[in-house]
Amino acid sequence: VKEKLEKRKAINDWPPITSSRNTKWWYSTFHNVTAMVGAGMLGLPYAMAELGWGPGAAVLVLSWMITLYTMWQMVEMHEMVPEKRFDKYHEMAQYAFGEKLGLYFVVPQQLIVEVGVGIIYMVTGGKSLQMFHDTVCSSCKKIKTSYFIMIFASIHFVLSHLPNFNSIAGISLAAAVVSLSYYTIAWTASLHRGVQPNVQYGYREKSTAGTVFNFFSALGDVAFAYGGHHVVLEIQATIPSMPEKPSKGPMWRGVVIAYIIVALCYFPVALIGYWIFGNSVDNNILISLEKPAWLIALANMFVVVHVIGSYQISALPMFDMIETVLVEKLHFKCTRTLRFIARNIYVAFTVFVASTFPFFDGLLSFFGGFAFAATTYFLPCMMWLAIKKPRRFGLSWWTNWICIVIGLLSMVLAPMGALRQIIIQAKTYQFYS
Repeated sequence: VKEKLEKRKAINDWPPITSSRNTKWWYSTFHNVTAMVGAGMLGLPYAMAELGWGPGAAVLVLSWMITLYTMWQMVEMHEMVPEKRFDKYHEMAQYAFGEKLGLYFVVPQQLIVEVGVGIIYMVTGGKSLQMFHDTVCSSCKKIKTSYFIMIFASIHFVLSHLPNFNSIAGISLAAAVVSLSYYTIAWTASLHRGVQPNVQYGYREKSTAGTVFNFFSALGDVAFAYGGHHVVLEIQATIPSMPEKPSKGPMWRGVVIAYIIVALCYFPVALIGYWIFGNSVDNNILISLEKPAWLIALANMFVVVHVIGSYQISALPMFDMIETVLVEKLHFKCTRTLRFIARNIYVAFTVFVASTFPFFDGLLSFFGGFAFAATTYFLPCMMWLAIKKPRRFGLSWWTNWICIVIGLLSMVLAPMGALRQIIIQAKTYQFYS
């Protein structure tokens, strides 16, 4: 019995999520900011151009409110069951829906989210490095995007061997700080440019079908921008908890501050960027800005620093899942060699896919709608109904069902628009060009 207990303790102390539980409430703030603010923010003016003024502003505000509400639900449910902590998304789903259904229903969604985020951040980091290079050295020979993605990936072959959330706290804090910097650059530089001559705010597509599909795609862009729920339980798992002082108090304090920062980031960039450039805005607002060159170059380097932290935050739950399966199911020993090989393979996979399909806007919308809409908008509500069991037809019951319907619509419609964008871009695309 003693040997089994020691073995179980060694296994519990090995994965990144449960190996440390001594963080403070402010860790929740910058981890959530790093996980949420990022590549999605750069595409919000483009999403506004596809949605239009009224629908765009409504979708932005409504998404902020819904995702804050579902984030609160997850923080509350983390320790809702006495003497139990749901440290991982699938653990909560298994309790809510049953061992098998919860596992088979949620784990694929979470895998798509985690891997999708890794791929998109590889693309974002590589393209930001490329824009930095082309801005500071406009006369230099052009270098392929895939090479810049590989340069960006080389950083993660090193950082991915940091063991847990505590060990990447400094990286996450730096990423959160620079996110405030480049969002400020994005909207202040836009204001400095002023409203562009002959700016137009109508839909860029002339055909009705194109306008509708672009509208659907923009829903996925917004869903991706608000997608930080896939790591919220893992972040809360690192906060100490006692009966008299549960982890939900400090966690929620950090989440509220994080969401205030998110609002200060998203709304100015989305609304001002669209106001200045209209429907001609690029899918990355920094591309539209162009001048002053030194400021745009600085902003792109800030983006690189931020997505380094964002990639690590999103990769740790994947590392936890991979290492847990290898140790518990396949009975590998908890060694540094195992961790080295497993994590390098994961990073190599994301850089390979990112280099092969670097469609920033299409991937953003596809993963945002297909996966983030589930883990952010409606799965927390479904688990709340199953675990909390609010009064039928009461305010909580109706609120959750409205969120579920909105999330399901986004999950169905957004990938349709995104796939159309990817297909159109793929017609003229050459692999590794």
